[in-house]
This record gives sequence, C-alpha cells and structure tokens, in this order.
Amino acid sequence: MPDPTNQRDPLLRQLKSAFGYGTFRPLQRAIIEASLAGKDVFALLPTGGGKSLCFQLPALVREGLTVVVSPLIALMKDQVDALQASGVAATFLNSTLGAAESRARLAGLHRGEFRLLYAAPERLMLDGWQENLKAWNVACLAIDEAHCVSEWGHDFRPEYRQLARLRTLLPGVPLMALTATATERVRADIITHLKLREPEVFVASFNRPNLTYRVLPKDQPLKQIIDFVRKREGECGIIYCASRATAERVAESLAGRGFLARAYHAGLDAEERARNQEQFLRDDTRIICATIAFGMGINKPNVRWVIHHDLPKNIEGYYQETGRAGRDGLPGDCLLLFSPGDIAKQTHFLDEITDAHEREVARAQLRQIVHYAENAACRRAELLEYFGEKFPLDNCGACDNCLEPRETYDGTLAAQKFLSCLYRIAQAGGFSVGMNHITEILTGADTDKIRRWGHDRLTTYGIGREFSKSQWSGIGRELMRLGYVGVATGEFATLELTPEGLAVLKSRTPITLTKPMDLPQAKRIAARREGDIACDEILFERLRGLRKKLADERRVPAYIICGDNTLRALARYYPTAESALEGIPGLGEKKRAEFGAAFTAEIAAYLATNSRQSFADA
Repeated sequence: MPDPTNQRDPLLRQLKSAFGYGTFRPLQRAIIEASLAGKDVFALLPTGGGKSLCFQLPALVREGLTVVVSPLIALMKDQVDALQASGVAATFLNSTLGAAESRARLAGLHRGEFRLLYAAPERLMLDGWQENLKAWNVACLAIDEAHCVSEWGHDFRPEYRQLARLRTLLPGVPLMALTATATERVRADIITHLKLREPEVFVASFNRPNLTYRVLPKDQPLKQIIDFVRKREGECGIIYCASRATAERVAESLAGRGFLARAYHAGLDAEERARNQEQFLRDDTRIICATIAFGMGINKPNVRWVIHHDLPKNIEGYYQETGRAGRDGLPGDCLLLFSPGDIAKQTHFLDEITDAHEREVARAQLRQIVHYAENAACRRAELLEYFGEKFPLDNCGACDNCLEPRETYDGTLAAQKFLSCLYRIAQAGGFSVGMNHITEILTGADTDKIRRWGHDRLTTYGIGREFSKSQWSGIGRELMRLGYVGVATGEFATLELTPEGLAVLKSRTPITLTKPMDLPQAKRIAARREGDIACDEILFERLRGLRKKLADERRVPAYIICGDNTLRALARYYPTAESALEGIPGLGEKKRAEFGAAFTAEIAAYLATNSRQSFADA
C-alpha cells in the first residue's frame, strides 16, 4: 500500500524511489529546499552525514544539469557508480578516460542526457569549457570538499580559488559549497573566495558519538599495531602513515603475519593502486596501510577502526581521517600513536617551506594537533572546540582521557624555571628564541649558540638538569596550552612570555601540570627497548636512504651494508671524518674503507644546514 505521506511530499518520494531512504538526515531537507529555491548554500555536514544527497536529490527534481566539482578521481567514480546503480543519469569527465569515451560523454552532455556531471576544478577552467557550460543548461554548481579553497584548510588547493570565475560565467546559477571539516575561519574563507551571495548557512554537529578516541605513546609501533589488530580480526581498518615507505613496511609486516593487508599511496602505479582500493572496498583486503591519499570520497561504511601511525599535520585532516571509521553509525575505534620525535620530523619539513605565510599557517596547525595529542582533557570536547562547538558533558565516556584520567603533579617549580628562563633571555638580549634553545639552556648544554649569545652566563643556565630536553619541551608545550607562553609571529617560531605568564612568574602562583603519557610506562619502555640508541631521527632517515642506495647499487639487502644500530650511532655522534668512525658499532675496517667516505660526507652535508642535537652521554 503506498505511503500517503510520500505521495504528498515529492522530496520524500524522490528520496525513497531513487535512494531507498524513508527519512532525511539532520539538515538535509533544509539544505535541499534552500538550493531548490535558488539560494546559494554553505553546508557543513560531518563524514557520514549524507552530504552528497544534498546536491544529488535536487538534481533529480529540477530541470537542467548539476555540475559537481570534486578534487579526486576516486571520489568521482565512486559516486557516479553508486548513482548509476540507483538509475540516476550521472557521468564524470577526468584524465582516466580515453579520447573516444570523453567525446561520447561530451556528446551526451550536449544532448542533455545527464542530470549530474562530476569534474575536477582545473578541467572546468580549460579553454573552450566556458562555451560548454553555457550550452549545457547548468542549474546548480556544487563545490564538494569546499575546504580546499582555504589556505587555512587542511587540504588547500590553489585551483579551487579559480572557481570564483564560474560565478561571473554563470551569474544566475545557484552555488552550493559543501565540506565535512571547516573551522569558523575556513567557513568565512570559503564564502568569501567562492563569492557566495547571502548564502543559507547550515552547520551540523561535529560530534561522532559512535567513535572512541585514544592516543598512545608510540613505542615499537608495529608491535602496538599488531596487538591492536589481533583483537579485531575480521574487521576492516585503515592505518595512516606519514610516508610511502612506512605504509609499505607496515603492510608487508602485517601481511607476513597472515593479515589481509595492502599498501596504498601515490608511489604505486595506477593499476595496483586501483586494485588495492577495489579489494578493500570488496572486503577481499581487510586493512589498507596508506598515506593521506587514501579515503577521500570512499564511501565504505564498515571501516571499524583507524590508526594513525604518525602525527597528522593538522586537526582537520585528523578529524576527516578518523571520520572514515563507523560511517554506518556502528562503533569505531580511533588510535593515534604519538611520539615527541614526530614533532621534530614535522618541524624539519615545515622549515623547508619557502613561503613565509604558508610556513606560519603550517606551524600553527602543527601546534594545534600536538596540543590535542598531549592534552589531558576530553578528546571529544577538544575536537569539537576546535571547530567552534561546545560539548555539553564533562565526560564523554569514549576517549582515553575520560576513561583513564592522567595523573597531575605540582609543577610550580618547573613552570617557574621555564618562565624565568624565557624572561632572562629576553632581558639579556632583547630577542626571543625557540623551544630547542630554551631546553638546551635549562639542561646546561654546551652549544655554539649558547656561547655566542652569552646564554651560559644566564642565572637560569643549567637549573633544569633534573629533566631531559624532551621532558622540558613537554613542560613548555603545556605552558603554551595554559596560555603562559606564546609563539611569536614571523619567520621563526620563537617563544615569549604572555602577560599571564609574566603575572604567574612574579606572583609565584601554584601551577598544576599533567604527567606525560609515557611517564608511567618509562621503566617498561626502557626494559623493552634496552640497547636502542637515542639519535637525530631526521639524520637517521637520511642515512637509511643512503644505505638503501648503497645496497641497491650492490644488489644486496640493506642489512648487508650495516644494521640500524650502526646508523643510529652515526646519527648520534655525527662523525664527519673517516678517522672518527672508530668505535661505531657494525663498521669494521673493510666497511669503514668501503662505506666510510659516503656516510661521513652525508653527515657533513646534513650539518651544513642543520644543528647538532645533544644527547645524554653522547
């Protein structure tokens, strides 16, 4: 028997007939009605919130063509396949198509055969396309992943800025901008740069109540991942890695232990990438180990967990990637493995960004994700606050900090030492310095900069030897979170006392600090990692690259050249002459004679643009 409500409600009827749903999700109807009324629309719906339906359903109701701007080929194919399976006349045009197929689709568009066209922004800007768009009776422009227009977004794409020209080309066509992640600043950027005219703005809650958030100190990450996955055999998950090499290594290690795991990154050829993605979508592969190139626009509802092997670059990216878990509304687990060493790696890469403004934006974003990883407060509340939303409860019951609150301690003395050091530096030289230099002063390091600037004569020099440099960095970052230390704007991310910091310094106000995540586990970690050598992690990675090159030239495995313990020792002691290689483990005379010059030259080249790090007993 037909539903009388559906008969009276054409939108609900279309929803049911084309997509098989009996009700709209929050905000969907209001967004659709605003667009059908000819208004510009800005819509922010979280991953899994039904964003695509907001432009797909109106395309079936109104006359004309809806052009969907999409940044990823995978997203286009995924959505067009789903639409065609639902009987919707949709197509896409991108670089994967041959010339004959592109011509056939263009001819179909000229004949008015399609309701939706998916295309990349750069294609719409090509010469000749202005005439096409004018000829195709375009009824709506939908800009998907609209955060790409903002340099403050997590995935800025300059070509998105050009889309504003479509406003001039098609002045009477309503425009819809959609995203799953955008701060208030990014929202304003999108509205401005896309030239939306008095848009109807819809912002859904960012809260994903079915997701659990956890951060663990990174310690033997592969073992941590295997322990995690073993408890979830049969479930599908994604492991995000910062580099292609790590994605490959983790996938191979998991596959070697019997897990159905494959890698996905831009370094694979298109055929293998597509095959791995297809196997994951079909559940033939349970685990994808990927760089951030994977997942955007992939509507796989049964991803049960997401692991971040490395620190993400920013909170928007982290939120979007974790959002790929539990899209079906069932529980999902999100685990971030965090190491302060990841901060150093990211900072090194950021320092190589040549554009000063872009570098400053990236640094600010990195500080925010580090704040999230180290903070002892509710992780859900932290995520929502970042996007301008207040979580109404004191305890979410579904993050590590709420389930297992961390210990605090009286950090007044430590805070006084750190803040005093900042004060004395500014007083002595009239300029501010970075976190690394402050920790070196507090721990009494003997460096060129300390001697050159006379900082070994400060009263705060060496007063913090009870903590390591990394521990002082953690204390400094917590004082930043508390608002007592600020980061100066400009070319260098130097630290300075805030007015609040100066006030607590002078008044000696008691300050409570949180014990870092790794302190309770320090002894167990030390026992498990006995013999591991602290070293310059960035140099270590460079030496690993050199070792691989030497091994490839000789067509032998890398360990034939030397082991990781050798590379870590090289990255700890910085020998720049072959005579200084004496005593480096794993380098006998023959290897010193054969490889010594290459390793010492690499270290010297590194030191030409990077300062030495100091290590206890080094």
